[in-house]
Amino acid sequence: MTAQASVRNATTAAPLRPQRGGGPALPKGRGSGVADLVGVIPIGLLYVVFILVPMVVAVFLSFTSWNGVGNPTWVGFANWSWFFHNSPGSAISSTSSIWLTIKVVVLSYVVQTPISIGLGLFTAGRQRYKVVYATIFVLPMLLSTAGISYMWNGFLDPNFGPLVPLASHFSFLNQDWLGSSSITLYVLVAIIAWQFIPFHTLLYAVGRRQIPEVLYEAARIDGATPAQMFWQVTLPQLRYTMVTSGILMITGGLTYFDIIYILTKGGPGAATSTLPLNMYNTAFQQTQFGYSSVMAVVLGVIGIAIAIGLVRGTGFGRMQSQQEGVN
Repeated sequence: MTAQASVRNATTAAPLRPQRGGGPALPKGRGSGVADLVGVIPIGLLYVVFILVPMVVAVFLSFTSWNGVGNPTWVGFANWSWFFHNSPGSAISSTSSIWLTIKVVVLSYVVQTPISIGLGLFTAGRQRYKVVYATIFVLPMLLSTAGISYMWNGFLDPNFGPLVPLASHFSFLNQDWLGSSSITLYVLVAIIAWQFIPFHTLLYAVGRRQIPEVLYEAARIDGATPAQMFWQVTLPQLRYTMVTSGILMITGGLTYFDIIYILTKGGPGAATSTLPLNMYNTAFQQTQFGYSSVMAVVLGVIGIAIAIGLVRGTGFGRMQSQQEGVN
């Protein structure tokens, strides 16, 4: 019998326990419905005011020409045509910005996910000084983004940074880390990962602690190796955690702005001019709020599409129990 089969038996052998105070559920009365409505109203108002209304306004402005002063002028699909034809006359094309944004999202996911899983499983274990390690991992999450940006800006300074003395001994450190079009984007991805890996580490640590030990005991009895238990027990049980982390990581990657703005402002040249940064420059430096609204709508649509795809493709929306029948 394989480790996967033993895990399946462990999760199906024991019957579900009846809930305490069993018996048929009582029908809800009118008071319960009113209470539910009262509880939903504040959240609904916040959603309408801070999410739905700005989205509608952005869609409307995307069909107008507006410099932020006076009344918007209706221009129909002119902004959209400009966007999808690589923004002729613009210093930074929309195609380039979209590609850089996708690149940042993919690289962030590929870098952050395995490291977060590894650190999450480590901090969820029984190692000595685990609390000290966990505290160190969480420190970057406690710092402000601006503070992190200026700290790394000083650290990577090619003239006065702490890496300068080491560059004479290690030639690969002799780099203009934030001024080279070939490596700057990867440096930014590494800094972003350094800031956000602690958050995802916490998610995976909590998810690991929710896995019943009976699954691992069944796998050990069946002779499973640690690698087999990881692939056949741990990862399947962390499926929903991985989906949650992935949605947050990908949708967050679509909106990275502050770190890139502070460290490079989109440079050198346009090597790090992602769509959010291009949108900001178009709106507040070129005062083309109509055209920047097109970028905002495109970002929103991409984020919503990715989130829906992940939820539907992984069954996350059904949230089926992974511990059914486990005592």
